[in-house]
Amino acid sequence: MNSIAGLAVNTDCLFFKGDLPCGPHKKSGYHCADCPAYEKISKRILIIKLGAIGDVIRTTPLIRKIRAVHPNAKITWLTHTPAILPNQSIDEILKYDFANVLYVQQVKFDIVYNLDKDKDACALVNTITATDRFGYHLKDGVPFPMNALAEHKYSTGLFDDISKQNQKSYVQEIFEMAGWEFNGEEYLFDNHQDKGFVWELPSDKKLIGLNTGCGDRWTTRLWPESHWIQLIQLIQQAGFVPVLLGGEQEHEKNTKLAKATGASYTGYHSLPKFINLMYQMDLIVTQVTMAMHIAVALQKQMVLMNNIFNPYEFELYQRGQIVSPSKACECYFQGACKNGESCMKDLSAASVLDAIKASIK
Repeated sequence: MNSIAGLAVNTDCLFFKGDLPCGPHKKSGYHCADCPAYEKISKRILIIKLGAIGDVIRTTPLIRKIRAVHPNAKITWLTHTPAILPNQSIDEILKYDFANVLYVQQVKFDIVYNLDKDKDACALVNTITATDRFGYHLKDGVPFPMNALAEHKYSTGLFDDISKQNQKSYVQEIFEMAGWEFNGEEYLFDNHQDKGFVWELPSDKKLIGLNTGCGDRWTTRLWPESHWIQLIQLIQQAGFVPVLLGGEQEHEKNTKLAKATGASYTGYHSLPKFINLMYQMDLIVTQVTMAMHIAVALQKQMVLMNNIFNPYEFELYQRGQIVSPSKACECYFQGACKNGESCMKDLSAASVLDAIKASIK
């Protein structure tokens, strides 16, 4: 306990802010000297996971483990996308900028987890004071494991042949990097059901969400529009309701698909509203992209289309299936097809429907 102007202040309390009144004071008028809500910080823990959004989402199971092992820890997370993280479970969610980098450099942490191999993240962790460190740092000017726990994940990112042999999911790998065993801990996520979003969707039939895009980086993942049309028609014939999903980038495509098939399309939305729309679905069909991570986080049944990635990488928590083209993909972790035409054309709409039927029951 410290004191200022004759007043006791608990700077080691989970609720103490220093620049603003704490929650217990605002709610009940407590002062530190006799506050019944006082909770001493047991550990100060920093997580550095900057992006992309999907990778940030699928790192959240670590929070469940940290809370179980260190229930009174103060958890700080530094990221490019703070809005995607659940603030009910993380004490400080900081946007990666100069001000917050300066701040974390001046805090003495008990544990730091840097799960990014970005050079700036690895350089930053070298400047942070911490008793225990896990993940990656900068060595000889390049990202490098801080200890043996990170070596497996590191090696799969360097060599394709080792990556293809890997049978561990991403979540399992990051748990191992942190020194723990993964035991099925779920993602932490906000479904935004409390935001008042209203959807005019049928309530008497199964809703099948179709996420038709996959971003610009890995266009080898894209499924042809003609196949989406076939799948929509098969879904309708099966008595389900297809709902087109996507962002602004997919708006033109989804508008065209809706016009051609009569599939439901509500337009593109802000990220919270898009997440909540996905939450209304009974099952989601998606390529490997941000929507896949959101579907897992929302604990939805899913049919995942995959061609260029190791299927063992994806932790679906036994809620769905992975479908792949009949022809083996020759473009492992490549953004452009070396054959000029993606093998995704060999993934039939009928096989995707079979996976939907097997999962939706």
